[in-house]
Amino acid sequence: MHPSEVLFQGKRQPLLLPACDHYAGSEKLMRKSMALQQELGPLFDITFDCEDGATAGSELEHAILVAQLVNSDDNHFGRIGARLHEPASPHFAKDVEFIVGGAAKRLAYVVLPKVESAMEVTRAIDLINQHAQAAGRPDLPVHVLIETHGALREAYDIAALPQVECLSFGIMDFVSSHYGAIPASAMRTPGQFTHPLVVRAKLEMVAACHAHGKVASHNVTTDIKDSPTVANDAQRAGAEFGFTRMWSIHPDQIKPILKAFTPRLSEVNEATNILTEAMAADWGPIAQHGRLHDRASYRYYWSVLQRAKLAGLALPEAAAAIVNLPDSE
Repeated sequence: MHPSEVLFQGKRQPLLLPACDHYAGSEKLMRKSMALQQELGPLFDITFDCEDGATAGSELEHAILVAQLVNSDDNHFGRIGARLHEPASPHFAKDVEFIVGGAAKRLAYVVLPKVESAMEVTRAIDLINQHAQAAGRPDLPVHVLIETHGALREAYDIAALPQVECLSFGIMDFVSSHYGAIPASAMRTPGQFTHPLVVRAKLEMVAACHAHGKVASHNVTTDIKDSPTVANDAQRAGAEFGFTRMWSIHPDQIKPILKAFTPRLSEVNEATNILTEAMAADWGPIAQHGRLHDRASYRYYWSVLQRAKLAGLALPEAAAAIVNLPDSE
Protein backbone atom coordinates (compact mmCIF):
# COMPACT_ATOMS: atom_id res chain seq x y z
CA MET A 1 0.00 0.00 0.00
CA HIS A 2 1.08 3.57 -0.65
CA PRO A 3 2.17 5.36 2.57
CA SER A 4 -0.63 7.89 2.22
CA GLU A 5 -3.20 5.07 2.21
CA VAL A 6 -1.72 3.56 5.35
CA LEU A 7 -1.43 6.83 7.21
CA PHE A 8 -4.79 8.30 6.28
CA GLN A 9 -6.70 4.98 6.13
CA GLY A 10 -8.81 5.84 3.11
CA LYS A 11 -9.64 9.35 4.31
CA ARG A 12 -8.99 12.33 2.09
CA GLN A 13 -5.53 13.74 2.70
CA PRO A 14 -5.30 17.40 3.69
CA LEU A 15 -5.00 19.58 0.62
CA LEU A 16 -1.66 21.17 -0.18
CA LEU A 17 -1.18 24.26 -2.34
CA PRO A 18 1.90 26.36 -3.18
CA ALA A 19 2.73 28.47 -0.13
CA CYS A 20 2.56 31.81 -1.95
CA ASP A 21 -0.49 33.26 -3.71
CA HIS A 22 0.67 36.25 -5.79
CA TYR A 23 -2.02 38.79 -6.74
CA ALA A 24 -1.80 40.88 -9.93
CA GLY A 25 -4.42 43.25 -11.29
CA SER A 26 -3.27 45.31 -14.28
CA GLU A 27 -2.32 43.75 -17.62
CA LYS A 28 1.31 44.83 -17.15
CA LEU A 29 1.56 43.18 -13.73
CA MET A 30 -0.28 40.05 -14.82
CA ARG A 31 2.14 39.53 -17.69
CA LYS A 32 5.15 40.22 -15.45
CA SER A 33 3.84 37.68 -12.93
CA MET A 34 3.48 35.04 -15.63
CA ALA A 35 7.05 35.66 -16.77
CA LEU A 36 8.31 35.31 -13.20
CA GLN A 37 6.41 32.06 -12.74
CA GLN A 38 7.97 30.72 -15.93
CA GLU A 39 11.39 31.63 -14.50
CA LEU A 40 10.92 30.19 -11.00
CA GLY A 41 8.57 27.32 -11.85
CA PRO A 42 5.20 26.46 -10.28
CA LEU A 43 6.44 27.25 -6.78
CA PHE A 44 3.81 29.96 -6.35
CA ASP A 45 0.29 30.56 -7.63
CA ILE A 46 -0.87 33.68 -9.45
CA THR A 47 -4.29 35.19 -8.87
CA PHE A 48 -5.49 37.61 -11.53
CA ASP A 49 -7.60 40.21 -9.76
CA CYS A 50 -10.92 41.41 -11.13
CA GLU A 51 -12.27 42.91 -7.90
CA ASP A 52 -9.52 45.52 -7.47
CA GLY A 53 -7.76 45.11 -10.81
CA ALA A 54 -10.52 46.30 -13.15
CA THR A 55 -10.95 50.03 -13.56
CA ALA A 56 -14.47 51.42 -13.22
CA GLY A 57 -16.39 50.97 -16.45
CA SER A 58 -14.00 48.39 -17.91
CA GLU A 59 -15.00 45.36 -15.84
CA LEU A 60 -16.13 43.30 -18.82
CA GLU A 61 -13.01 44.07 -20.85
CA HIS A 62 -10.89 43.10 -17.85
CA ALA A 63 -12.71 39.77 -17.47
CA ILE A 64 -12.13 39.02 -21.15
CA LEU A 65 -8.43 39.88 -20.78
CA VAL A 66 -8.11 37.57 -17.75
CA ALA A 67 -9.61 34.69 -19.73
CA GLN A 68 -7.29 35.36 -22.66
CA LEU A 69 -4.19 35.37 -20.45
CA VAL A 70 -5.23 32.20 -18.60
CA ASN A 71 -5.75 30.48 -21.95
CA SER A 72 -2.46 31.75 -23.39
CA ASP A 73 0.71 29.75 -23.92
CA ASP A 74 2.33 31.82 -21.16
CA ASN A 75 0.27 29.89 -18.60
CA HIS A 76 2.87 27.13 -18.52
CA PHE A 77 1.87 25.29 -15.36
CA GLY A 78 -1.88 25.72 -14.97
CA ARG A 79 -1.38 27.46 -11.63
CA ILE A 80 -3.21 30.73 -12.32
CA GLY A 81 -6.54 31.56 -10.72
CA ALA A 82 -8.82 34.60 -10.75
CA ARG A 83 -10.47 36.66 -8.03
CA LEU A 84 -13.94 37.50 -9.26
CA HIS A 85 -16.11 40.39 -8.14
CA GLU A 86 -18.13 39.66 -5.03
CA PRO A 87 -21.28 37.57 -5.62
CA ALA A 88 -23.51 40.55 -4.76
CA SER A 89 -21.83 42.70 -7.43
CA PRO A 90 -23.58 43.35 -10.75
CA HIS A 91 -20.31 42.30 -12.42
CA PHE A 92 -20.12 38.85 -10.81
CA ALA A 93 -22.28 37.00 -13.33
CA LYS A 94 -20.30 38.40 -16.26
CA ASP A 95 -17.02 37.47 -14.57
CA VAL A 96 -18.26 33.90 -14.27
CA GLU A 97 -19.59 33.84 -17.82
CA PHE A 98 -16.42 35.12 -19.48
CA ILE A 99 -13.66 33.85 -17.16
CA VAL A 100 -15.06 30.50 -16.06
CA GLY A 101 -17.01 29.93 -19.25
CA GLY A 102 -14.04 30.95 -21.38
CA ALA A 103 -11.10 29.48 -19.48
CA ALA A 104 -12.40 26.79 -17.11
CA LYS A 105 -10.03 24.08 -18.32
CA ARG A 106 -6.93 26.21 -17.70
CA LEU A 107 -7.97 27.92 -14.45
CA ALA A 108 -6.42 26.66 -11.23
CA TYR A 109 -9.27 28.11 -9.13
CA VAL A 110 -11.55 31.11 -8.68
CA VAL A 111 -11.69 33.31 -5.57
CA LEU A 112 -14.91 34.65 -4.04
CA PRO A 113 -14.52 37.88 -2.02
CA LYS A 114 -16.82 39.53 0.53
CA VAL A 115 -19.23 36.63 0.97
CA GLU A 116 -21.58 36.76 3.94
CA SER A 117 -22.62 33.13 4.41
CA ALA A 118 -22.14 29.53 3.35
CA MET A 119 -25.44 29.76 1.49
CA GLU A 120 -24.13 32.66 -0.59
CA VAL A 121 -21.01 30.62 -1.41
CA THR A 122 -23.19 27.66 -2.39
CA ARG A 123 -25.27 29.80 -4.74
CA ALA A 124 -22.11 31.27 -6.29
CA ILE A 125 -20.66 27.78 -6.78
CA ASP A 126 -23.87 26.68 -8.50
CA LEU A 127 -23.45 29.46 -11.08
CA ILE A 128 -19.73 28.72 -11.45
CA ASN A 129 -20.50 25.04 -12.04
CA GLN A 130 -23.06 25.82 -14.73
CA HIS A 131 -20.44 27.58 -16.82
CA ALA A 132 -17.53 25.32 -15.87
CA GLN A 133 -19.37 22.12 -16.72
CA ALA A 134 -20.50 23.58 -20.04
CA ALA A 135 -16.82 24.27 -20.75
CA GLY A 136 -15.81 20.72 -19.82
CA ARG A 137 -14.57 21.33 -16.25
CA PRO A 138 -16.79 19.73 -13.61
CA ASP A 139 -14.59 20.29 -10.57
CA LEU A 140 -13.20 23.84 -10.62
CA PRO A 141 -11.77 24.60 -7.14
CA VAL A 142 -13.08 27.62 -5.25
CA HIS A 143 -11.22 29.80 -2.75
CA VAL A 144 -13.16 32.04 -0.37
CA LEU A 145 -12.09 35.25 1.32
CA ILE A 146 -13.08 35.51 4.97
CA GLU A 147 -13.38 39.25 5.53
CA THR A 148 -16.93 39.88 6.78
CA HIS A 149 -18.64 39.13 10.08
CA GLY A 150 -20.99 36.69 8.38
CA ALA A 151 -18.25 34.74 6.64
CA LEU A 152 -16.26 34.44 9.87
CA ARG A 153 -19.35 33.23 11.73
CA GLU A 154 -19.87 30.49 9.12
CA ALA A 155 -16.23 29.70 8.35
CA TYR A 156 -16.65 26.05 9.42
CA ASP A 157 -19.63 25.59 7.10
CA ILE A 158 -17.81 27.29 4.21
CA ALA A 159 -14.69 25.16 4.70
CA ALA A 160 -16.86 22.05 4.72
CA LEU A 161 -18.12 22.66 1.18
CA PRO A 162 -16.43 19.99 -1.01
CA GLN A 163 -15.46 22.35 -3.82
CA VAL A 164 -13.84 24.88 -1.49
CA GLU A 165 -10.12 24.17 -1.13
CA CYS A 166 -8.82 27.35 0.53
CA LEU A 167 -9.97 30.11 2.88
CA SER A 168 -8.03 33.40 2.82
CA PHE A 169 -8.13 36.03 5.52
CA GLY A 170 -8.86 39.55 4.27
CA ILE A 171 -7.53 41.68 7.09
CA MET A 172 -8.13 45.14 5.64
CA ASP A 173 -11.82 44.63 4.96
CA PHE A 174 -12.24 42.77 8.25
CA VAL A 175 -10.72 45.60 10.28
CA SER A 176 -12.63 48.22 8.28
CA SER A 177 -15.90 46.40 8.96
CA HIS A 178 -15.53 47.37 12.63
CA TYR A 179 -15.79 51.09 11.72
CA GLY A 180 -12.97 52.30 13.95
CA ALA A 181 -13.48 49.90 16.87
CA ILE A 182 -10.30 48.14 15.76
CA PRO A 183 -7.44 50.59 15.11
CA ALA A 184 -5.75 50.79 11.72
CA SER A 185 -2.54 49.55 13.37
CA ALA A 186 -4.17 46.10 13.55
CA MET A 187 -3.90 45.84 9.76
CA ARG A 188 -0.14 45.41 10.01
CA THR A 189 2.56 44.01 12.26
CA PRO A 190 2.70 43.84 15.24
CA GLY A 191 -0.97 44.70 15.78
CA GLN A 192 -2.28 42.07 13.40
CA PHE A 193 -0.76 39.37 15.61
CA THR A 194 -1.78 40.85 18.95
CA HIS A 195 -5.17 42.57 18.68
CA PRO A 196 -7.67 40.16 20.28
CA LEU A 197 -10.41 40.51 17.68
CA VAL A 198 -8.01 39.98 14.77
CA VAL A 199 -6.26 37.09 16.52
CA ARG A 200 -9.63 35.47 17.23
CA ALA A 201 -10.71 35.82 13.60
CA LYS A 202 -7.49 34.34 12.24
CA LEU A 203 -7.54 31.41 14.65
CA GLU A 204 -11.19 30.57 13.99
CA MET A 205 -10.64 30.62 10.23
CA VAL A 206 -7.50 28.49 10.46
CA ALA A 207 -9.22 26.00 12.77
CA ALA A 208 -12.10 25.70 10.29
CA CYS A 209 -9.65 24.96 7.48
CA HIS A 210 -7.73 22.28 9.35
CA ALA A 211 -10.94 20.66 10.60
CA HIS A 212 -11.87 19.98 6.97
CA GLY A 213 -8.41 19.42 5.47
CA LYS A 214 -8.42 22.74 3.59
CA VAL A 215 -5.68 25.35 3.10
CA ALA A 216 -5.53 28.47 5.27
CA SER A 217 -4.04 31.50 3.51
CA HIS A 218 -2.73 34.51 5.45
CA ASN A 219 -3.42 38.11 4.50
CA VAL A 220 -1.07 40.39 2.64
CA THR A 221 1.79 42.40 4.13
CA THR A 222 1.13 46.01 3.09
CA ASP A 223 4.80 47.03 3.50
CA ILE A 224 5.33 46.20 -0.14
CA LYS A 225 9.12 46.15 -0.46
CA ASP A 226 10.12 45.49 3.16
CA SER A 227 11.38 41.92 2.82
CA PRO A 228 12.29 41.44 6.51
CA THR A 229 8.74 42.39 7.52
CA VAL A 230 7.28 40.04 4.92
CA ALA A 231 9.51 37.22 6.14
CA ASN A 232 8.59 37.90 9.77
CA ASP A 233 4.87 37.99 8.97
CA ALA A 234 5.06 34.73 7.04
CA GLN A 235 7.07 33.02 9.78
CA ARG A 236 4.62 34.09 12.51
CA ALA A 237 1.61 33.23 10.38
CA GLY A 238 2.86 29.67 10.00
CA ALA A 239 4.52 28.99 13.35
CA GLU A 240 2.04 30.77 15.65
CA PHE A 241 -1.27 30.64 13.77
CA GLY A 242 -1.14 27.53 11.59
CA PHE A 243 -1.39 29.17 8.17
CA THR A 244 0.20 27.23 5.31
CA ARG A 245 -0.11 29.85 2.55
CA MET A 246 0.15 33.65 2.24
CA TRP A 247 -0.69 36.39 -0.22
CA SER A 248 1.90 38.41 -2.11
CA ILE A 249 1.21 41.76 -3.81
CA HIS A 250 4.74 42.50 -5.04
CA PRO A 251 7.28 40.20 -6.72
CA ASP A 252 9.80 40.99 -3.95
CA GLN A 253 7.46 39.33 -1.43
CA ILE A 254 7.33 35.94 -3.16
CA LYS A 255 10.71 34.50 -2.16
CA PRO A 256 10.53 35.51 1.53
CA ILE A 257 7.09 33.90 1.78
CA LEU A 258 8.25 30.70 0.11
CA LYS A 259 11.31 30.50 2.34
CA ALA A 260 9.29 30.99 5.52
CA PHE A 261 6.85 28.18 4.68
CA THR A 262 9.42 25.71 3.31
CA PRO A 263 10.55 23.05 5.82
CA ARG A 264 14.18 23.36 6.86
CA LEU A 265 16.63 20.74 5.67
CA SER A 266 17.02 19.48 9.24
CA GLU A 267 13.24 18.86 9.37
CA VAL A 268 13.38 17.04 6.05
CA ASN A 269 16.25 14.85 7.22
CA GLU A 270 14.44 14.03 10.46
CA ALA A 271 11.25 13.19 8.58
CA THR A 272 13.19 11.01 6.15
CA ASN A 273 14.87 9.03 8.91
CA ILE A 274 11.65 8.47 10.84
CA LEU A 275 9.58 7.45 7.82
CA THR A 276 12.31 5.16 6.51
CA GLU A 277 12.33 3.29 9.81
CA ALA A 278 8.52 3.29 9.90
CA MET A 279 8.31 1.69 6.46
CA ALA A 280 10.81 -0.97 7.54
CA ALA A 281 8.56 -1.67 10.54
CA ASP A 282 5.45 -1.91 8.29
CA TRP A 283 4.24 1.36 9.83
CA GLY A 284 4.16 -0.03 13.35
CA PRO A 285 5.47 2.01 16.32
CA ILE A 286 9.20 2.73 16.47
CA ALA A 287 11.57 4.40 18.91
CA GLN A 288 14.13 6.87 17.64
CA HIS A 289 16.52 8.82 19.88
CA GLY A 290 14.48 7.75 22.88
CA ARG A 291 11.17 9.05 21.45
CA LEU A 292 8.15 6.98 20.47
CA HIS A 293 6.69 7.44 17.00
CA ASP A 294 3.53 5.94 15.57
CA ARG A 295 1.08 6.72 12.80
CA ALA A 296 0.09 10.03 14.36
CA SER A 297 3.64 11.39 14.13
CA TYR A 298 4.15 9.63 10.79
CA ARG A 299 1.33 11.73 9.33
CA TYR A 300 3.08 14.87 10.53
CA TYR A 301 6.44 13.92 9.03
CA TRP A 302 4.75 12.77 5.81
CA SER A 303 3.30 16.29 5.47
CA VAL A 304 6.79 17.77 6.01
CA LEU A 305 8.10 15.86 2.99
CA GLN A 306 5.06 16.76 0.90
CA ARG A 307 5.46 20.49 1.67
CA ALA A 308 9.18 20.31 0.90
CA LYS A 309 8.49 18.65 -2.44
CA LEU A 310 5.81 21.23 -3.31
CA ALA A 311 8.27 24.04 -2.52
CA GLY A 312 10.82 22.61 -4.96
CA LEU A 313 13.31 21.69 -2.24
CA ALA A 314 15.98 19.24 -3.36
CA LEU A 315 15.09 16.19 -1.28
CA PRO A 316 17.59 13.62 -0.04
CA GLU A 317 17.55 10.44 -2.13
CA ALA A 318 15.73 8.46 0.56
CA ALA A 319 13.09 11.17 0.97
CA ALA A 320 12.54 11.43 -2.79
CA ALA A 321 12.05 7.66 -2.89
CA ILE A 322 9.36 7.89 -0.19
CA VAL A 323 7.31 10.73 -1.68
CA ASN A 324 7.60 9.37 -5.22
CA LEU A 325 6.38 5.87 -4.43
CA PRO A 326 3.76 4.86 -6.99
CA ASP A 327 0.16 4.84 -5.83
CA SER A 328 -1.36 1.38 -5.44
CA GLU A 329 -4.04 0.34 -7.88
